[in-house]
Amino acid sequence: MLRSLFSGISGLRAHQQMMDVTSNNIANVNTVGFKSSQVVFHDTLSQLMRAAGAPQQGQGGTNPAQVGLGVRLGAINTNFIQGSAQTTGRATDVMISGDGFFVVNSVNEQLFTRAGAFNFDAEGKLVTPTGAAVQGWPAVNGVVNTNLPVGDIRLPMGTLIAPKATDTMVIAGNLPADAAVNTSIPRSIKTYDVQGNVVTLTTTFELTAAGWTATITDGTNPSAATPLTFAPNGQVNGPTYVDADGNTKIGMLYDPDGDGVGVTVDLAGLTEYTGSTTVNVLSQNGAPAATLQSFTINPDGQLVGVFSNGNKQTVAQLALANFNNPPGLEKVGDSLYRFTVNSGLAQVGVAGTGGLGTLQSGAIEMSNVDLAQEFTNLIVAQRGFQANSKVISTSDEVLQELVNLKR
Repeated sequence: MLRSLFSGISGLRAHQQMMDVTSNNIANVNTVGFKSSQVVFHDTLSQLMRAAGAPQQGQGGTNPAQVGLGVRLGAINTNFIQGSAQTTGRATDVMISGDGFFVVNSVNEQLFTRAGAFNFDAEGKLVTPTGAAVQGWPAVNGVVNTNLPVGDIRLPMGTLIAPKATDTMVIAGNLPADAAVNTSIPRSIKTYDVQGNVVTLTTTFELTAAGWTATITDGTNPSAATPLTFAPNGQVNGPTYVDADGNTKIGMLYDPDGDGVGVTVDLAGLTEYTGSTTVNVLSQNGAPAATLQSFTINPDGQLVGVFSNGNKQTVAQLALANFNNPPGLEKVGDSLYRFTVNSGLAQVGVAGTGGLGTLQSGAIEMSNVDLAQEFTNLIVAQRGFQANSKVISTSDEVLQELVNLKR
C-alpha cells in the first residue's frame, strides 16, 4: 500500500484534533476564567531510504534520503495570559490581576482556579458556583496567621464580636489664654466598659488663679483637679505620665477604682492661645458588642468585616497559589485545575507577595480566547483537513491505475 495513504490519514486525524481544540476555545469564549489551548504538531518517524555518506576519495558526501510517515499531535498547550476584566459590582466576585490561582477544596481534594465568581452558602462558607470551598486563613481578633494550614473561608452574617473597653481617649484644641478666672469648659464623650455598657466621661477644664485644671468624671466618681502647664509658646507640657513601654507622654490617667487600670487621656494636642475655644474630645478606642453587617476584600485578599458599631476588622484572608509550570496543570472541568508531576507543587501565599498577583473585588476575569485568532485557526484546520483528504483521494487514484494494469 502507498505510504501517502497513511500520511494522509494521520493528517486528517491531527487536523480533526486541531478543530476539536479550536471549537472548544470558541465554545468557551464567555466562560469566566477560561484559558484557551493551542495545538502543536510533530512529524512522525521517517523511513530511511539511503543513509548519509561521508566524503572520500575525491567524492563528495551524500545526505540521508528519508520519507516521512505523517504527522501526530505533539502537545496541547494551555495559554495562561491574563483575560479581560468585567466589572460586576458584587462583593463576592474577585479577580486576580497578575499570576496565581485561587485555592479551593472540592470533595476533599485541593484544586485551583482563576474563576473568581464566588458566593456564600447557607453555612457562611465562600464557595464556587459548583460548591467547592474557597481556601484561606481565618482571623483571630483581627489578626491572620498565614503560617497555619489553609482552610475554608467562613463569613457568617450576624457574627458577634465582643465589646472593647475604652482605655485611651484623646483631647485636643485651644484653651483661651484670655478667659476669665473661674471659666468652666465641660466636654463629654461616650465610652464603654468591659461589658459594652455606655459610660459617659465628662472632662471639665476650669481656669483658676493659678491656671487651667482638668477634672474627669463618669457622673459618680470625679477625679482630683489636675493642673495643666503650658510653655511660653502656648504648647502644653504637663501633666505627664509613663506608658506601658516606659515612654513619658503628656496626659493623665482616669482611674476611679484606684487599681492602676483606667482610661489614659492624651492631652498632647492642647494649646493655650488668646482667642477662641476649640478644645474637644477627638476620639476614644472603645466599642460595644457588634454584629457583622457587610464586608470588603482588599487587594491583598483580606476580608474586612464592617460591623454594626461602625468598626472594621479583618475576619479572614484569601490564599493564592502559583506553580513553577502552570501549563503543566490538568484541567478537571468547572474551570478547575489539578496539579500534576510536571506542574510542580502549589506554592501557597498571600496576594501581592512572592510573585503572586493582587486581587480586585467586584470584578471577574473573563476568557482569554481571541476570536479572531480562533477563526483563523479554524480556517487553517479546515484547509489542512481538505488538503489531506486530497492526498488520500489522489493516492486512491494511483492505486486504481495500478489495478487497471491487469486488464
